[in-house]
Amino acid sequence: MEKSPKKMGLRYKRLLLKLSGEALLGEKEFGIDPSVLSYIAEEIEDAINLGVEIAVVVGGGNFFRGINSSEIGIDRIWGDYMGMLATLINGIALQNYLEKRKITTRLVSALEIRAIAEPFIPKRAMRHLEKGRVVIFACGTGNPFFSTDTAAALRAIEMKADVLLKATKVEGIFSSDPMKDKNSRMFRKLTYFQVLEKGLRVMDTTAITLCMENNMPIIVFNIKGKGNLRKIIKGEEVGTIVT
Repeated sequence: MEKSPKKMGLRYKRLLLKLSGEALLGEKEFGIDPSVLSYIAEEIEDAINLGVEIAVVVGGGNFFRGINSSEIGIDRIWGDYMGMLATLINGIALQNYLEKRKITTRLVSALEIRAIAEPFIPKRAMRHLEKGRVVIFACGTGNPFFSTDTAAALRAIEMKADVLLKATKVEGIFSSDPMKDKNSRMFRKLTYFQVLEKGLRVMDTTAITLCMENNMPIIVFNIKGKGNLRKIIKGEEVGTIVT
């Protein structure tokens, strides 16, 4: 279902959505919760129907996190590659759920795995977005030691997105972990410097710095809030914005 972006009445016309692997867990301890995947596909479809262009970067933490590979005796470099393959699994799953809704997608991999995904070629990926296709970026940056947060920042900049949306399980960025500290307060607006100075762990330092150097705004929001994606696109105040 390819659609021409409708450019009127929306704050953002092209966005990059960062989905963590953990967001796909739902109530499970491992793998993918089908109900969560179906819900996310529905939210993306709702956004697409507004006429925006959407790219997605998926994480792989619901299957494997390279940074934890030393716990099972695997070198960090190879652990990171394993983590990249985990993101590919999530990318395939998301593509399948979107295409069940008749949404045209392209799965694009930073590692060359041609039987499953297109190789990442910036101009080709950009062309897919211009044609109204949802582009799912998998395998991070294709390099070890870089998180999928950094990959999301990099792809947002390369695709000339208007905003980077970081989907989480909480309402935005808090002064401390709201799950553990009842006195934690939520910020509505922050600067990149404030995020770095306060040590707020919303994204890693490399990702924040990349966004800061390229003036890429970040909105951290709760993906569980039905309609939040649509509200952000239409300019409503949702989550925390970092500029």
